[in-house]
Amino acid sequence: MSKELFPLGQVVATPGAAALMTDDVAADFLYRHITGDWGELDQEDKASNDRAVQDGLRILSEYSYNGNKFWVITEWDRSVTTILLPDEY
Repeated sequence: MSKELFPLGQVVATPGAAALMTDDVAADFLYRHITGDWGELDQEDKASNDRAVQDGLRILSEYSYNGNKFWVITEWDRSVTTILLPDEY
């Protein structure tokens, strides 16, 4: 089991994201996010997330499920993590 890199805070999902995923999918996204698997981001954005973990900045991951892209965003202060669709940003 991989080590958790940061706290998620309160976990929420937007209505659009919640309608397109199961609880198991959401749990998988959160596990991957909190352990540093940033998903489908390019190398530059992955490196930015690695720095954000250390520097206390916002962290964004991108995953796909059933042909839909999802973002997982943890705020800089680690108070909340949101699962959303990119067009809901």
